Order: sequence, then structure tokens, then C-alpha cells
Amino acid sequence: MARNVKISSLGKQPPRFPIEEKTNYEGLVEDMIQFWKGQIDIVLPDKPDLIILPENCDRYWGTPGEMVVPFRKAMGTRMLDELRNIARENNCYIVHSSSLEKPDGTWRNAAVMIDRSGEVIGQYNKNHTVVTEINKGILCGADTPIIKTDFGTVGFAICFDLNFDELRLKYKELHPDLIVFPSMYHGGLMEAYWAYSCRTHFVGCTGVDTLPNEFYSPVGHKLATSTNYYQPITHTVNLDCKVAHIDFNGSKFTAMKKKYGADVTIFDPGLLGCVLITSKSETVSIEEMVAEFEIELLDDYFDRSLAHHHDPANRE
Repeated sequence: MARNVKISSLGKQPPRFPIEEKTNYEGLVEDMIQFWKGQIDIVLPDKPDLIILPENCDRYWGTPGEMVVPFRKAMGTRMLDELRNIARENNCYIVHSSSLEKPDGTWRNAAVMIDRSGEVIGQYNKNHTVVTEINKGILCGADTPIIKTDFGTVGFAICFDLNFDELRLKYKELHPDLIVFPSMYHGGLMEAYWAYSCRTHFVGCTGVDTLPNEFYSPVGHKLATSTNYYQPITHTVNLDCKVAHIDFNGSKFTAMKKKYGADVTIFDPGLLGCVLITSKSETVSIEEMVAEFEIELLDDYFDRSLAHHHDPANRE
């Protein structure tokens, strides 16, 4: 059954550090909170289910090195608390990305998921921190949590993470419905590749005004993008979908479309040899449609092909 989720990606560059305010931590904290409240206000009229903020959203650009930690300590949980209130008041999930201090004094580059009631329901710590982060006491995360929401399951990657197959392959096995990517760089072709490789929807949220925030489908097709004029973008995706190869499924696709009509879409991105089939029905899920017509999904087809390949009877 259709699982539509409206997502707002607030890929907006945080303000630059105001030199004249360098000793006024209280003012700096309040100004940062008001900045992001203003960005969130842009998308709230759309009534999103999920709002995503970029990597280290509450860090001023160009903050002097000696002021980073004092500013973080002054910020404490104030941004998080404000976002929790916004989530509660607007019945939405929010992803807050920030540097968080642990009791032992070490730090994590983290993405925190807040639910519709304002409760924190999960946290992902960037697995692949860059060397400069490690030198500042920001340690690499070790886990790949999959967070359950009322619209589906969510996994995360942050910035430099997108370069590493080790992390991507973990998500390929975990099968989240959506991967959220708060970042300070775009990733280029890797965004589409992660979406296709993991058979999942993928949403990028970059905290640089010159970089677009993009939505990708599980076949690596770009669904939506921000522009150079408007960074915040809201788009609705339907998570009730599956990826199937075209081999041996052609007549089944035809029969499924004949029966369900507009309640099912079969999208061909071209060149890949596979399609994205999505249920728009209010009563029948894509899993039920796939089972009814015995459609072989992409990974099942690849597994069958590999078994054939590794059978000694089929090897030279």
C-alpha cells in the first residue's frame, strides 16, 4: 500500500562567524537557533513528515579554532531542545546533525532522529571521520543503526562516509527504506550509486549554498533537486516499492499493470535493465503484487545467476 512520506531537505549554509561577536557566546547560540528556526519556517507550510538539517548545522562557518569547543559547550542541548519542540508542535520527524560530546570528553559527528512527539529515538555517529576531525577528538562511530519510524526504516551516512564501500555494503544487507545524508559535500555520482546499490530512496542535505540537495529513487533516478536560488526543498516519495530486473518479468509486468492500472507504476530509468515498481493502492502493497504475479526481484535474480555461475557444472 502506498507509503507516501513528505521530506524537507534544509540544505542551507550556516551563517559565517561574526568576528565582532567573538566573546558573546550567549548571543552566538541564540542567533544560530533563530537562523535555523527561520529556515524551518520556510517548509512548515508544506506539513512535512521529515525535516533534515545538514551536517554540523549549528556550527558557524569560519569559527576560530580556539572557540569551537567553548561554543559547543555553550550550545549544549539548546538547539536540540528547540528542534524537539518544533517536531512536537508540527507533528514531524527532524534529523539534527551536530558534534556531540560524550561523558569521557570525546566527541562524535552525529545525526540525531527526533520523532513526532519530540522524543529522540536514535542516533547515528559518522563512521568515517576525516583525519582533521580525529585530531580534534571526534572519534569514528562503529554502528549502523536502522531507525524505525511510522513511515518506514531510516539509515544514515554523513559526508565522508559516502566514499566507503564497507559502510554501503552494510546498508545493502540491512535494507532501510530511506538513507538520509547530512553533509558538507555533495558526493556526485555516489548519491545515485548508493540509492541503486542499497535499493533505497536517498536524500542528500548539504550545508553549502552552491551544492544542490537531491532526492534519488532506488534505481538511482534523480527525483528532485534544489536550485542555486532556493536551497530548502520539499518532495514526497512513496516507499512502497521494489526493484525488479526486466529478464523473465515482461509478461508479468503487463499482467500486473492490466489488473491494477493506475494503482501501480513501473518506472524504467533506462540502460540498467531493471525497473522500479511502486504501489499507489490504498489496499494492496507492492509485496502482495509481487507475490501475486511471481515477479522475481533484482537481488533474487542476481543471487540465482551467481549460484548458476558458481556451480562447477557450469564452469570451464
